[in-house]
Amino acid sequence: MTRKEAIGEALRILAPRLPVFEAEAVLDRALDSPGLRMASPENAAWLALVSFTRHVFTEYDSYLDDGYDRDSARHFVLDDLNQTLRGWGVRRTVSEEVEQPDGA
Repeated sequence: MTRKEAIGEALRILAPRLPVFEAEAVLDRALDSPGLRMASPENAAWLALVSFTRHVFTEYDSYLDDGYDRDSARHFVLDDLNQTLRGWGVRRTVSEEVEQPDGA
């Protein structure tokens, strides 16, 4: 099994209702991120999914553009982030204590 296949399978298990288009974008993010190259397929899928969701489905980038620091912006979008993940069948949630890789 290739790394791409392993991450794809982990993503399907993690987010069974994630639409194909978004799944492809998350998979690309996981494979293209230098910080995720050494991560297990499961961790790469999770971290890429959280990063993708935060940037695409929340107002995270708008908060950054408005001058908020990353931790504050993450705090403000946390509920929306978790709600989107739940909609895709993700059972795990993001908490404020969880540190994400740089650029996420």
